[in-house]
Amino acid sequence: MRPYAPLLAFGLAIASTSAHTASVPESNDTINMMIGNWTSFVVQAQIAGQLLQKLGYTIQYVPADDSARYPAFENGDLTIGMETWATTQREAFEKSLATGKILDMGSLSAPAKEEWWYPIYMKEKCPGLPDWKALKDPKCAEAFSTPETAPKGRYLSGPVDWGGFDVERVQALGLPFEVVNAGTEASLFAELQSAYERKAPIMLWVYTPHWVPAKFKGEWVQFPKYEPACYSDPSWGINKDKAYDCGKPEGWIKKMAWAEGEKKWPCAYEFIKSYDMDSKTLSEMAAEVDLDGKKAEDVAAEWIGKNEPTWQKWTSCAK
Repeated sequence: MRPYAPLLAFGLAIASTSAHTASVPESNDTINMMIGNWTSFVVQAQIAGQLLQKLGYTIQYVPADDSARYPAFENGDLTIGMETWATTQREAFEKSLATGKILDMGSLSAPAKEEWWYPIYMKEKCPGLPDWKALKDPKCAEAFSTPETAPKGRYLSGPVDWGGFDVERVQALGLPFEVVNAGTEASLFAELQSAYERKAPIMLWVYTPHWVPAKFKGEWVQFPKYEPACYSDPSWGINKDKAYDCGKPEGWIKKMAWAEGEKKWPCAYEFIKSYDMDSKTLSEMAAEVDLDGKKAEDVAAEWIGKNEPTWQKWTSCAK
């Protein structure tokens, strides 16, 4: 998840570049498009928002914490969210879905993976990697330490609202590591960049789709494979007294929406269900923002300009 330019003005009007535009929308009420705190989410919110504006809908971009989004969706304060990751949000998403107040709007063609990751040069100091058991060796843990955590290793996790159960994982697996949360996605990967250039020790949260695994050579730690019981049943797995003694789940990235909104904006909801992106495209667009310094709204507009045949299929309900 990733740094991005300051939030744009709400309801930014986007001029149509095509004859393919919608008639009057079913409702002039505002659609509240969630803005998450990582770059691919921001770019996708911009693409979806700009295309909906082309169809005549009124869009407001609303920043929201990842873990706190569900009450806002259930009561209609948020209307559409373009990314919900199975890796960290599966439980919360399924619990919210069971209320009947939100909708599963379909998965992207981009499987999600999030896990502990280290630069390949660290393998010299901890040759048992990527097996997680190597991290239990005090010498290996100390190789990942900082002055603040020594002799324990440091694991640099994402912003607190990303969730992920890293503290619980450390405790359940008995790892001599301290979990430190980065304040933002930008600071998380800026620290990776600095450490990589100096070949300094670092173990951190990396996910894909993202540009980091392509730019930096490294590996994910191989924890015991996730099963649902790992998170819900302490008796499952290696530690019979604690849950979360496994790696993070892999799987879908879903779109979600406020359930009542489908009655108000049926065509907009059909569009969101049809909308899709693959991993390569998401990684490339995130890199344009994070590495090339472009604004998320500009990257989105460029994609829209180059891919009209694709998004016209998504907006067929407005023809």
